[in-house]
Parts: sequence; structure tokens; C-alpha cells
Amino acid sequence: MNDCSGQLICIDGKCNDDPDVGTHICRGSSPSPPTGNCQPSGSLKCQGQIYPTYKCSPPVTSSTKAKLTNNDFSQGGAGGGPSECDEQYHSNSERIVALSTGWYNGGSRCEKMIRIKASNGKNVTAKVVDECDSMRGCDEEHAYQPPCKNNIVDASDAVWSALELNKDVGIVDVTWSMA
Repeated sequence: MNDCSGQLICIDGKCNDDPDVGTHICRGSSPSPPTGNCQPSGSLKCQGQIYPTYKCSPPVTSSTKAKLTNNDFSQGGAGGGPSECDEQYHSNSERIVALSTGWYNGGSRCEKMIRIKASNGKNVTAKVVDECDSMRGCDEEHAYQPPCKNNIVDASDAVWSALELNKDVGIVDVTWSMA
């Protein structure tokens, strides 16, 4: 079977180029729809720098590629205000995450569990409690941080520990799916 040199992504029996890789080698007689192609929807100037903003995220699959970042969900922590899902602050000993705006999907994934897998083979389930805002930032509500990229799983210390990852690295490639 030709998987276009590993650049083919198949979801529900339909195969297209992988939008994360940006290839166009798998195009057959009918071009794939642009639904997986999440382009910036604008930009936001923050501390003299321009950041792209996104309403969308890459399509969710059984193994969605993401960037794992670290978040402090406690009151007074770097995460900013209380979590969107329940308007509460959370202990960093809980296995919890915030998802980029597109994946957060207007809160439809609130309180749902996702499975995160690291390249070291470790995996963990974590509860979605917040949005990693890809549209807004650089204000008090967002702890003066720029908007999130569209492919972020922002996780508590407990998630990093369960995955046996060093949070001081900052950003780690992972995959995730609905648990």
C-alpha cells in the first residue's frame, strides 16, 4: 500500500495529505478538501511582537500531533484566570490540560478525558478543564502571555510527571486522542 512516503493521513477511511507536514504528494484525481488546512485568522500585537491568531486547530484523529506545554492552573499561577470549564482554579497535582481554541471547540471537550502519548512511549489520561486561547492574549485574563498556537496541549505538572518528561524543556512533541 502506498502511504505517500509516510505523509498520508487517513481519518474515517478518507486519506489526504498530512496538513501538519504541508505535503501535496498524495493528491489523486480529486483534490482533498481544505478542511484540515488551519490558517491564521488574524494577528495580535503583544510586547512589540506580532503573533498569529487561530479559530481552528488541526483535525482530531486517533493520534493527533501536538506540542505539550506546561501550565500552572493554581490561583496566582502563570495560567491566568480560573479554568473556563468550571470557573475554578486547580491543583497542579491533578492530571489536567487546556487545549488550543480549535480543539477546545467552544467547551465541547470540557470535563472529557484525553490520552496523551510521549515519544518515550509513556502515556497518560488527563481531564480537559480549560482553553489555551489561540485568539486572545497579552492581557490580565491571559497572564499577559501571547495567544496560544493552534496545536497546544497545555498540561499540569502532574501530566508532565506521569509522562516522565522534564517540564524545564518547555515544549515537547506528543500525540493525543479522546480517551
